[in-house]
Order: sequence, then C-alpha cells, then structure tokens
Amino acid sequence: MAPDQDSRDKRQARGVLLAILVLLSLLLAAGVLLLPQLAQIAETSLEPGLGLKNAAVISFFVTVALMVVFAIAAGDGFIGEIQFMLAGFASFFVVIWLMLAWIF
Repeated sequence: MAPDQDSRDKRQARGVLLAILVLLSLLLAAGVLLLPQLAQIAETSLEPGLGLKNAAVISFFVTVALMVVFAIAAGDGFIGEIQFMLAGFASFFVVIWLMLAWIF
C-alpha cells in the first residue's frame, strides 16, 4: 500500500511542478512582450522633469550616504546585517530614484 501512495505523490508533485513551470514561463513571456510598452510609458511619464539618468546619479549618492548612517548605527552588528543592508540599498535606491524622476 505504501509504494502505491508514494508513486501517486510523485506523480502529483510532478504535475504541480509542471504547472508552476508553465505559469512561470507564461509570466516571463508576458513580461518580455510588455517590456517595450512599459519602457515607453516610463519614458513619457518620467522624462519631462529631472530625467532618469540624473535622478539615478543623485539617488545613488543619497542612498550611499543613508547606508553609511545605517552602518554606523548598526555598530558591531554590521557584519551580521550586511545582507539586509544590501537589500535595503537596492530598495532605497529604486524608491528614491523613481521618486526623484517623478516629482522633479
């Protein structure tokens, strides 16, 4: 009885894996097809002000300064928190970058 249950579980797991792979490939294909349209939308709605390139440069330096403050505040825990600081750097950079480009 146990081998029958085991083979049924394997078959079900393969079906779930196949469904997930199909959905991920469809999502990736949709993203690739939408990329030119999203780039055009971002260019028209973000470009009239400061611009994406200049906002990225400003955002980089603001984010580095902010991460230095966070590292000083972390003290001895800096080494244990480096993975969180890297993720924080990426998220702060993107948010500050897009906000600068959008607002200014």
